[in-house]
Amino acid sequence: MFLRLVTDSFTRRPRRKLITLAALALGMAVVTAALSVSLSIGDKLAEEFRSLGANLVVTPQADSLPLEIGGVDYRAANAGAFLPEAALGKLKTIFWRHNIVGFSPVLELPVTAWSEASKNCSSPALAEKTTLIGAWHEHTVGVPDGSSYVTGIEKTNPWWHIEGAWFHEGSEEAAIGSRLAKEFGLKVGDAVHVNATENGAWQTLKVVGILSTGGPEDSAILTPLGVVQQLADEPGQYRRLYVSALTKPEDAFGRKDLKSMSAAEYDRWYCSPYISSIALQIGEVLKGTDVRVIRRVAEGEGNVLRRVRTLLWLVTLVALLASGLAVGASAAASVIERRGEIGLMKALGAGSGLVGVLLAAEQLLVAFVGGGIGYAAGILLARMLGEKVFGFTPEPKLFVLLIVLLLAAVVTLLGSAMPLRRASRLEPAPILRGE
Repeated sequence: MFLRLVTDSFTRRPRRKLITLAALALGMAVVTAALSVSLSIGDKLAEEFRSLGANLVVTPQADSLPLEIGGVDYRAANAGAFLPEAALGKLKTIFWRHNIVGFSPVLELPVTAWSEASKNCSSPALAEKTTLIGAWHEHTVGVPDGSSYVTGIEKTNPWWHIEGAWFHEGSEEAAIGSRLAKEFGLKVGDAVHVNATENGAWQTLKVVGILSTGGPEDSAILTPLGVVQQLADEPGQYRRLYVSALTKPEDAFGRKDLKSMSAAEYDRWYCSPYISSIALQIGEVLKGTDVRVIRRVAEGEGNVLRRVRTLLWLVTLVALLASGLAVGASAAASVIERRGEIGLMKALGAGSGLVGVLLAAEQLLVAFVGGGIGYAAGILLARMLGEKVFGFTPEPKLFVLLIVLLLAAVVTLLGSAMPLRRASRLEPAPILRGE
């Protein structure tokens, strides 16, 4: 009988019910879209942020005091400590190995350079000083488990623009910086000669690309790591390693002092993709290294992601508030219209509690129907928002439907709480007398 009363009441006064359903559906659609995008945006933004370049740099612990100007290391080739290139496959054995999207060792060497095609430096006597940077490009790294991984400087520095082509591994090719190419008057196909020592032999490199980075590399020459290792007489060694990793923005827990953590907290921190935990794991497999976070990149990622999520949560709260107010107004109007019906029910013996439960059940039925419609509309809105604004399509999630239905029920009950309380306190006699 109770279900019949609820169903009959739901089908009567369709105009009032449609207004309530529309308000709930609109609010829940916004909530669904915001939740769907917020839950998926972390991984998408993390991938997009990799265009900012590497967020970790690895150097030898025993390295000497660096001498850097404009980001370029000007120490002599035999100064400072080096790291073995052969150990880099261990990076793909850490707990968060799948979050390591790219890495490249770098060895920089001050050299003198000249080219027959240059108007300013057309002979060895007119050679100018510059920097030769050795790095990987599409280099295959062997992993201890028997697999392999292809990586290189283009993965750690994806914003670098190359006009022409990258050098090939094992070749005597080079990508020359755009500023240096303009100064020398070089173009793709020319040759450039470099020398690391005053009386050493000249190394000839074929220019296959013009590199533009907006940094000190525009005045340098980029070539395979093996070429620089040979000129520096440091086979299989490098001085700096850049790592690009997908990370989770550090929150208060991620920044907590490790010494103050309990064993359970440490395990939770270690098994979370914080930039600091990945840095620790890299240091564990690459012995004798100092792993530092490039803060301007890592903090930029966290700040943007945090602000986007905050905006989405604010939109969600506003949508819930608007839905609650609309439901409350509709419920108040419905109680006024149904005063006679409520008075008759009480005159026939219905208590205030039963009247309140009946009206609340009607509101819950409206909430579930409106929430279901809002979820369906919200999925379409999330797809549109994701594709147009963020460039990805959020996948529907069942638990989001459950959350939306729960929120619809809570908003509906809270919004209609005062009108329902007023309805349960109505006295039947004055109503039946028409007062």
